[in-house]
Amino acid sequence: MSIGTGVVLFIIGAILAFGLDVDIPGLNDDFVGYLLMGAGVVVFIVGLILVTRRRSAVERTRTVAEPGTDQRVTERRTDVDPL
Repeated sequence: MSIGTGVVLFIIGAILAFGLDVDIPGLNDDFVGYLLMGAGVVVFIVGLILVTRRRSAVERTRTVAEPGTDQRVTERRTDVDPL
C-alpha cells in the first residue's frame, strides 16, 4: 500500500511542479510539487524496506536432567514472511 502511495504522491508532485502553471496567492505550486515528490520518494523507500523485511523468532529450551550429566538443547527457528 505504501509503495503505491509513494508513486501517487510523486506523480501529483511532478504534475504540480512541471505540468501546471497556476497562480495561487501565497502558495508556490512548484515548491508544493517538489515537496510532494520528495515525500513520495520517502514513502516509496519506506514501503520497499517494509516489504523486504523478514521477521524471525528463535526459541531455545535447555533441559538438564541431573548435575554432571549430558544436557539437551533444543532450538526451534521460525522465519515469517510479512504479508
